[in-house]
Amino acid sequence: MSVLRNGDSSRWHATIAVLVAAALYALLPPRYTIGPAWIAPMLVLIVLIPLLVMRVRGAEWILQRATSIALIAIVNFFNAASVVLLVYYLLAASHHQTGAELLTAGAQIWITNVLVFALWYWELDGGGPYPRSLHASAREVADADFLFPQMAAIPGQAAYMKSDWKPQFVDYFYLAFVTATALSPADVMPLSPMAKMLMLLEGLISLVTLALVLARAVNVLA
Repeated sequence: MSVLRNGDSSRWHATIAVLVAAALYALLPPRYTIGPAWIAPMLVLIVLIPLLVMRVRGAEWILQRATSIALIAIVNFFNAASVVLLVYYLLAASHHQTGAELLTAGAQIWITNVLVFALWYWELDGGGPYPRSLHASAREVADADFLFPQMAAIPGQAAYMKSDWKPQFVDYFYLAFVTATALSPADVMPLSPMAKMLMLLEGLISLVTLALVLARAVNVLA
């Protein structure tokens, strides 16, 4: 991931997010995974480890960015497959599931969904972490995909409202969490069609996961 090539501490936050997402997938019950549960974590590590040692040098950044997007896509693919399998087994009357299993698996898939879209937002906003790092502040990014409230801040206010503020991974994680829970934007507004479609897709996955799992789990536990 391009986040893994920057010098700030946020790159490690994103690295942890990738590893947690892979671990949550590996811990899912076998019925909610494609093949052996270790395949996804293995693919993640195969792509992640080289990115940890890569450096940004001219044209190399293009290849590294493509690899970064591929890494997130891998995690996204496996989690999306888990959502499909979860819905299938929920609707298949021949498969018995306990309420505890549904709630646990649903929570793992939902959390992974938040992490995956936080990574998407971080990686794609304004062309990526590396191009964003070349600007003195977020307000100088002409092609920003998200409008954070700090981007309209008045210099001299609180530290997190300072004029040279830039979004960190935690800001994108917050955005993903709010989108998955409120199913709508809060204080961060999507500007580009890409950002809007990403938030729409995240909200849809979250809605399906929460609505179906909770409804079925309550029915099983009742």
